[in-house]
Amino acid sequence: MSFEDDVKAEAFHLGFSLCGIAAAQPQAQHAAVYEDWLTAGYHAQMDYLAAENARERRTDLSLTLPGVRTVLTVALPYPNPTCTSAPPDGHLRGHIAAYAWGQDYHQLIPPRLNQLAAFLQTRLGLPLAHRAYTDTGPILERAWGQQAGLGWFGKNSCLIHPRSGSAFLLGELLLSAELTPDPPWKADRCGSCTRCLDACPTGCISPNRTLDARRCLSYWTIEHKGAIPVQLRPSLGNWVFGCDICQQVCPWNQHAAPSTVDAAFDFTPEEAFPDLLDALHLSSVDFNRRFRRTPLSRAKRRGFLRNAAVALGNLGDPAAVPILIQTLEREPEPLVRGHAAWALGQLHHPHVRPALERAQSADPDPSVRREAAGALAAF
Repeated sequence: MSFEDDVKAEAFHLGFSLCGIAAAQPQAQHAAVYEDWLTAGYHAQMDYLAAENARERRTDLSLTLPGVRTVLTVALPYPNPTCTSAPPDGHLRGHIAAYAWGQDYHQLIPPRLNQLAAFLQTRLGLPLAHRAYTDTGPILERAWGQQAGLGWFGKNSCLIHPRSGSAFLLGELLLSAELTPDPPWKADRCGSCTRCLDACPTGCISPNRTLDARRCLSYWTIEHKGAIPVQLRPSLGNWVFGCDICQQVCPWNQHAAPSTVDAAFDFTPEEAFPDLLDALHLSSVDFNRRFRRTPLSRAKRRGFLRNAAVALGNLGDPAAVPILIQTLEREPEPLVRGHAAWALGQLHHPHVRPALERAQSADPDPSVRREAAGALAAF
């Protein structure tokens, strides 16, 4: 085995399913696509993506790690989003994106990459400068994955591997040592398939294999902290954190080889499809206790309950009316009360109109009064 093979074997030992090596050369073509994406405003309100110093670092990795020679890219598999369905128990359930069915990957990948760097340093017997990343720094992750031979940019914008599909999370290890690079991936195996574009409920997938975050359900349910636009709410269906639709319909995921998923992603169907009525009962303490070690903490309690209220409105089951009225009248967060008002407007039930009228006239927050008025008009 070569030295590079030993490094990859150690990466597999650490739980990564893929590992590839690329020379740390400028990614001018991909950087230009990224700049065009920013210019088009597709990053929505994620202003940190357009920060000037971050844009420079995406083009020149030496600004992040002086003397960088190699980028080692790894993939950590998570449960295939095509393989699990909601438990048939009659509960009103939301849907969480598969990558969030367990521990937060930000807590998993960097420590293992640092272990891999320690292995490298021991084997080299020389000081080794390194930096570990996973979705936490200004790095064009897909580009380095493709350059390291791990797959191609799918039409759904995900990096796709022919055996593993796209159900994996990427991490990068920047190294001052020079390793022999792998051949970059050049083939496009999406062919004429357009299942992901056809299935996207908001049409957020662009022809150049990027996403318009302004229409992406993942953006609205995770990154956006305010009200979800009324015209987009029906498209959320019962998604309460992220969205897997473009991966669920992808043939490369539907026919992916089984992979060993890390124990940190162990989950129950009840966790993947949370009870929405129970979600609206969560206090701040309950939310933090349940989700502080998971990606759901990023949405915060107010965002998660906002999403749960929208999902209940979309499901249209009158069984949700009592808890939605209780939320409208007692929930301390105006954002959640407002979306509960909208959800009630989707449910035709005798108790709905009086509750909305009370909120329209008496709620202390003007945004909730407007939501109640809009729900009454729709009702």
